Amino acid sequence: MTTLPQSAPTPVLHKLIGLLLIAVTALVTLREWGHTSLADPLTFALWTVLVAVLFPTVRPGRKGFVVVAVALTAMLIWRVPDWQEIVARAMVSGTFIAAFFTALATLRSAAEPSPEIREAGSFLARQPPGRRYLALTLGGTAFALLLNYGSITLLGSLATAAAREEPDAEIRGHRRRRMLLAIQRGFVTSLPWSPLGFSVAITTALIPGATWAGIILPALGTALLMAFVGWGIDTLFKPRLTTTPPPRGRPDNNWAKLKPLAWLLAILVVSTAVLGWLTGLRIIALVLVIAPVMALAWTVMQVRQGRLPLRIRLRDYAFREMPAYRSEVLLLTMAGYIGTVGAPLLAPLVKASGFHPEDLPTWVVLVGLVWIIPLLGQFAMNPIIVVTLIAPLLPSTAELGISPAALVTAITAGWALGGVSSPFTATTLLIGAFGDVSARHVGVIWNGAYMLVLLAAVPLWVLAYAYLFG
Repeated sequence: MTTLPQSAPTPVLHKLIGLLLIAVTALVTLREWGHTSLADPLTFALWTVLVAVLFPTVRPGRKGFVVVAVALTAMLIWRVPDWQEIVARAMVSGTFIAAFFTALATLRSAAEPSPEIREAGSFLARQPPGRRYLALTLGGTAFALLLNYGSITLLGSLATAAAREEPDAEIRGHRRRRMLLAIQRGFVTSLPWSPLGFSVAITTALIPGATWAGIILPALGTALLMAFVGWGIDTLFKPRLTTTPPPRGRPDNNWAKLKPLAWLLAILVVSTAVLGWLTGLRIIALVLVIAPVMALAWTVMQVRQGRLPLRIRLRDYAFREMPAYRSEVLLLTMAGYIGTVGAPLLAPLVKASGFHPEDLPTWVVLVGLVWIIPLLGQFAMNPIIVVTLIAPLLPSTAELGISPAALVTAITAGWALGGVSSPFTATTLLIGAFGDVSARHVGVIWNGAYMLVLLAAVPLWVLAYAYLFG
């Protein structure tokens, strides 16, 4: 995978980017926990400076998002009387996404150097063919909770290293492809339900009455369906070899190697549930605090084991690791801003066209949401933009006669399918890089049968939940 070059920030810019991200994260956390908007003017100002600082350091494609945001803002000022309120909402969305990304990156920073986490990933990659797919899919979901897109990088590198140990070129190629697909599908399986995913955080914030506790059961149903379909296709369509594979040694059955991962996930889930019960705050507010606290405690434990001093680890995170994510930060924050600003501009056009979403049958709305997000993903539409544009145009859940959880389940399911198939998402780009194929080849060829089955099966699950349970 080749990318256009981007300018490397100077050491001074590195520090400025890191400080701005930390300051925005602290102020957004204050807004969420204190239920106050008093610091919003300062938050918005720092975020604007951050965007201006990031702009010259990213490649042209990312710059385009900023140009579109500025153009839409100018059009909004020209066409919409209450544009100040809309711009403020868009800045709330942009600052939240920047803070959420920064908070999640702390866990990734603490996890990636951990030998226990790497050993757990290697254990999954070394499983025998009969159970390797499920091991990597379920393990990939667990790793995604801690590392986000870093889970694909970590497990992908371990999987390709394990595949290189196979002397037969034909078997090596099949093994690498199947392992990489299991890792990708494991990651996207976390999108419908993970409290640490942008899909859940943004969708529950956009749909009135939606909460993570309310959507967790139907969203887990989506995840289980996706995992089962992937495992079924991998099992039914095993590649036929032209040679007889050599006998294999005894598999590694030491499942205790997954204990550190299991403990971390248990701490994350329990702390989120308990703190949510005590405070009544929404899940995204809890994550802004829980993720950095867990990461700090984990880093302190690593320091006590003789690794780099805490001061150096914190400095590296703030001034080296976070600035390295500048392209992702700019893309995600601009996507949230563009969607929020663009929705009021799109609404009059939809109305003028004679199309009235409120007149559509409920089942059409739900199925359409599952399909439209991956469809627009084929044309470089980021799911954040699609969802923030479409959500304000949807009829209310009362008009549709369904629960907020049913509507969120449809949206996050479509978000996950977009992550499987769009050649412009990080999942397909990373898997393509590890597999030495294009991202479009991953989305259309490697995942073609998987997507066709899910495009039929997932809407049926969404409708079943909406009408029978939701």
